[in-house]
Amino acid sequence: MKNIRHVGLIVSNLDKALMFYRDLLGLKIQGTTSEEGNFISSITSIDNVKLNTVKLSADDNSTRIELIELLSEIPASNNVQLSTRGFTHIALTVSNLDELYTKLLSQGIEFTCKPKLSPNGKLKITFCQDFEGNFLELTQEL
Repeated sequence: MKNIRHVGLIVSNLDKALMFYRDLLGLKIQGTTSEEGNFISSITSIDNVKLNTVKLSADDNSTRIELIELLSEIPASNNVQLSTRGFTHIALTVSNLDELYTKLLSQGIEFTCKPKLSPNGKLKITFCQDFEGNFLELTQEL
């Protein structure tokens, strides 16, 4: 394996997701796509799927978060699919956790706790949730 290319996150509202990931967290848009047709339907196993995607990252060379808004009806299923909301959390390294914590709190973002110093004193960490309830670990390396 060469690297981790991106983390894909299905969201119910792309504009709201951009307000959080771009406007509040400061990630930069690296590209956008709208997809439909046989290719995307075949790789997602969803007939007649339509979706919009925004790729975000801290800079041009870092791992990306891919926000995906499905624009078509998704069949109900108990099985995990590429359209299933998932993972337990995404960990992001930030430069000033206390400052970001205050900024996000002022925008109504909920946290599991105030930023905490790790037992070894090398990290400051907290968790928050985006508007969909996905957990983000925010970590500052000290």
